[in-house]
Amino acid sequence: MLNLRSLDSLIELAFEEDIGIGDITTDATVPSTQKGVGTLLAKSEGIVAGLPVAERVFEKLDSTLTFRRLVNDGDTVNISTPIAEVQGSAKSILIGERTALNFLQRLSGIATFTAQFVAAVADYDTKIVDTRKTAAGWRAVQKYAVRIGGAQNHRFGLYDGVLIKDNHIVAAGGITNAVQQARQVVPHTAKIEVEVETVEQIDEALKVGADILLLDNMPPGTMQRVVQEIGDRAITEASGGITLDSVKTVAATGVDFISVGALTHSAMPMDISLTLTLVAE
Repeated sequence: MLNLRSLDSLIELAFEEDIGIGDITTDATVPSTQKGVGTLLAKSEGIVAGLPVAERVFEKLDSTLTFRRLVNDGDTVNISTPIAEVQGSAKSILIGERTALNFLQRLSGIATFTAQFVAAVADYDTKIVDTRKTAAGWRAVQKYAVRIGGAQNHRFGLYDGVLIKDNHIVAAGGITNAVQQARQVVPHTAKIEVEVETVEQIDEALKVGADILLLDNMPPGTMQRVVQEIGDRAITEASGGITLDSVKTVAATGVDFISVGALTHSAMPMDISLTLTLVAE
């Protein structure tokens, strides 16, 4: 679920950035009494995500506007499919248009891109997950779009998961020290994940009791061998520059999870427009 109330500060920031002291073009050209219907229309194929966010944008801008969803988040749409309608003050519709479209286009793009990764590994038990490579302030909505696309979320922040990476290992004086120190402070319910690059690091991480091994930038052939050797002693996760072209090969190694930063940082926005139709006063 998406907590829309938590988005209010993000939406307010978007309004401040885009509207500022007012929309001088709309104020100058559109009568305050003019009513209209804005139709949100898909201009490319894809999976819709972010309708609740778009609705919240218009709601916060003008509570008298009526927003009607014509499809649901997670639906696949074709070109020229009407996605939603917003009805009421034409001025308010035009003022909120870009902010609503920015959210809807980008989140739908993430959902669509994510679904392509999920489909690519459909023949395997491997699960696709995202990363923390998100735009500042957008993490909750971007990770929501990943879920709409059929993948799972990795940790949301530094506060809700232990992931000991290469620099932590250096700073702690080795994998063993890092894991032991983490065990002393995190709850017993928390899993500890360690980034490993070599067979020696894998052996050390397993010996000290790491729960999850992050196989970083490991060639598929090597990964397949180490996944077999690890067996059920730890959960395995592949990471590092994985693309649509390579993800199936990685999944074939038997790894449990594949984390893909590109889901949120490289997805192309879906093309969506808003067309205004005037309503007689």
